[in-house]
Amino acid sequence: MNTKNNHGLQDFWLVGVNYKKTDAAVRGMYAVSNEQYEQILNSAKQAGINDIFVISTCNRTEIYAFCDQAYQLMELVCNASKGDIQTMTQIAYVKNEQEAMQHLFHVAAGLDSQILGDFEILGQIKNSVKFSKEHGCIGSMMERIINSVYQSAKSIKTNTALSGGTVSVSFAAVQCIREQYADASDKKIVLIGTGKIGRATCKNLVDYLGTRNITLINRTEETAAQLATELKLSSAPYAEMESQIAEADVILVSTGAMEPVVLKSHLEGKGDKLVIDLSVPRNVEEDAKNIEGVTLVDVDLLSKIKDENLAKRKAEVPKAVGIINEHIAEFMQWYNMRKYIPVLNEVKEKLRDIYIAPAFRDVNNIPLDKNQEEYINKIVNNLAAKMRRKNTVGCHYIEAINDFIEIHA
Repeated sequence: MNTKNNHGLQDFWLVGVNYKKTDAAVRGMYAVSNEQYEQILNSAKQAGINDIFVISTCNRTEIYAFCDQAYQLMELVCNASKGDIQTMTQIAYVKNEQEAMQHLFHVAAGLDSQILGDFEILGQIKNSVKFSKEHGCIGSMMERIINSVYQSAKSIKTNTALSGGTVSVSFAAVQCIREQYADASDKKIVLIGTGKIGRATCKNLVDYLGTRNITLINRTEETAAQLATELKLSSAPYAEMESQIAEADVILVSTGAMEPVVLKSHLEGKGDKLVIDLSVPRNVEEDAKNIEGVTLVDVDLLSKIKDENLAKRKAEVPKAVGIINEHIAEFMQWYNMRKYIPVLNEVKEKLRDIYIAPAFRDVNNIPLDKNQEEYINKIVNNLAAKMRRKNTVGCHYIEAINDFIEIHA
């Protein structure tokens, strides 16, 4: 059993389910709400796993942790979600050590997204890590990895065009509406769910469709009303959802609910409608697709919509991978130096002992010097640099002491 501050990279595991092997319905079985996330963290701590976080988006559910084996992570997810562990062992990918770390770098950069370069994933990772940290489940090693991931993703965003243009599931919804309607300005749009994805979608609707004929609905009415005021739109109480759906031409759904909130009965006999379900698990009842005049699109279908900037973004992939490799190399350099820390600390203590020894100071006629700690740190830093270059310890130990003595010779 691992303790929070006693981790090696060999204990770093990833277990995940994503769009590459599963459709939205299957992914929905392993989706994790905030309540389920909290359950996972509490169960993990009881099992002695204190360094852990979970990413759950429309494209994937992934759990990262320092633990003894990957099967522990599968159990945590399955015990909290609707998914069964037998299926998960068949569809999940498992990665360990540097391979798991590299995967996280790629996910954060949008290289592993269903829509290449999707820039929303980094914010989702940050929210997941924050949630885990608030529950005391991010240790020093995990934080070091995560910070390196953030730096890499920021560099890719700044120095490449991988996210060139508007790239996200929420923008794909706008493209979907454009494909359905040559002019959407006269269409009544209802957006149900104004969380992070709903908010991003709403802004894209306003910016790229040139319409404000949009009504926002959220279970917490104040949230919808606030966003509506900000963007000069309309809002309606959650209790009026069914009547608003009946009047709408386009319905976008992103409530984050674990069960469908838009039912087949809400749509039957209500005319032609485009229904876009941005949620995993699905927030629109699947049978709704069988209603005449209703076009139901989920996140998997959205990812297949024509992407005019895809070729340009693909050309940026090698550059993005190069940036990732540089950050991983920097992390591994830091990681490999950790094994020398006990030696470096011992050298520092030995130099202090030598300095305060009367015999040393008397022989060399050295007064106590307030800058002596600065000298010691400089010598130890030089020692660390030599160890890093030559990957040796013993000979440099004596060399550091000789350097210290020479200063005062």
